[in-house]
Amino acid sequence: MSITSNSTLTVGVVQQLAWPDKAKSLSASEEGIRSAVKKGAQLVLLQELHATHYFCQFEDPALFDLAEPLDGPTGQRLAALAKELDIVLVGSLFERRAPGLYHNTAVVYDRDKGRVGQYRKMHIPDDPGFYEKFYFTPGDHDSARGEGFTPIETSLGRLGVLVCWDQWYPEAARLMALAGADLLLYPTAIGWEPNDDNEEKNRQKDAWTVIQRAHGVANGLPVLVANRVGFEADHSGVGDGVQFWGGSFVCGPQGELLAHAGEETEQLVVKLDMARSENTRRIWPYLRDRRIDAYSDLTRRYRD
Repeated sequence: MSITSNSTLTVGVVQQLAWPDKAKSLSASEEGIRSAVKKGAQLVLLQELHATHYFCQFEDPALFDLAEPLDGPTGQRLAALAKELDIVLVGSLFERRAPGLYHNTAVVYDRDKGRVGQYRKMHIPDDPGFYEKFYFTPGDHDSARGEGFTPIETSLGRLGVLVCWDQWYPEAARLMALAGADLLLYPTAIGWEPNDDNEEKNRQKDAWTVIQRAHGVANGLPVLVANRVGFEADHSGVGDGVQFWGGSFVCGPQGELLAHAGEETEQLVVKLDMARSENTRRIWPYLRDRRIDAYSDLTRRYRD
């Protein structure tokens, strides 16, 4: 169901530390969820791969043992929390879909309905310290099956859930908006390489914040972003580790920052006026003025 234009929605974003110990990481997730709900959150977003350390800093086949099926122990725990607290909860799993087939998957739990949908990360990076192509298969795209860039229906509205590297692609946000998403949500794991200088670190973090706020502007939608915090070592000893920069935020449909976290554990709770999306699109009617007859080359890798 779509959110009615006169409704408000209180959203929570959990920014946390994570460890190789799954029980410890999930306890931190639960603590953040409960704190956000105490402050009134009806919808709570967790960060990418919140149940473990960020293991993609190196390639090790043994780490596939961290993966679980959608309804494995982590999924069951998140579903139970959503039911107990009467919330919509967006969590993150290292999903074992089949032998040799694994995904980076955002999963949505709706109150007592349990799991109502999942989004398998579509854009998969492969950079020093972020070797995700070794671990994750890109998600399928099939709108008839609700796969790929398709919002997930919940009791609080249609959630346009994307994951981390997806946040750099305006096409992904636009397709979610065109399919009727009421919000864009980005669980994320991004940080600094410790040897970068401060100017480069600031450029990276500013770019990351700006582009996601721009997705809100371009589509007239609120945006929720949850990132992790803390230093996580490269346990292979090859790399220098990653300092995750936090900076989780909630912005409105004109990109206006409504809440912005620092670099420590934190929960953001914001009351959104959902009528603003409708009103913003009336004065900035980007969807109306799109030249869909002239965009066919967007399906090409490059125009040469």
